[in-house]
Amino acid sequence: MRIGVIGTGRIGSTLARILVAADHEVVLANARGPRSLAPLVAELGPAASAAHPAEAAVRAEVLVLMVPFDSVQGLLPQDSVRDTVLVDATNAFNGPGAPRDLGGRGSSELVADWYPGVRLVKSLNTMHFETLAVAGTSQGARLAHFTAGDDGKAKEIVAGIITDLGFAPVDTGPLHSGGILQQPGGPLFNRPLTEAQALAWTSH
Repeated sequence: MRIGVIGTGRIGSTLARILVAADHEVVLANARGPRSLAPLVAELGPAASAAHPAEAAVRAEVLVLMVPFDSVQGLLPQDSVRDTVLVDATNAFNGPGAPRDLGGRGSSELVADWYPGVRLVKSLNTMHFETLAVAGTSQGARLAHFTAGDDGKAKEIVAGIITDLGFAPVDTGPLHSGGILQQPGGPLFNRPLTEAQALAWTSH
């Protein structure tokens, strides 16, 4: 698939590397513009290209948000992502390590409000970038990546990508309840679990 990665810090760059290693194409975008991405594109080779965020949204089959949460609103033209599978991998903090109080709502619900008609899946936000870089190809039991959302087909698509990367997709349920489990302050955030451990936890 052609996957757009918006945000190319440590976690976004790591995701791009393992996506290319799993034979996906990536369209990379950040706030500084395509020229700033030339070294990463050169490293990744012909499966990678750079674009502005709005262009990446048009070119990609699946779009992954890996930017600071406060930069999400207004980042993309609403029409460019309508009906697009959008993976919200952002995390809402109030400060270093402090979860933001969103009044009982999940941060991904706010993202869905900002982009009406998007097929939003909360995923790829719970794992440290150093673990993400190597865990999918390491020996032993697969680690879980979680999916939450209200569009079943969109979750299936994201689950397929997670599987391609060598991880186990585990569905945490609807966007509201499942997303809150995954976001900062939730019980699944920054907690590496094997597939068996994750399934046992989500089924209790």
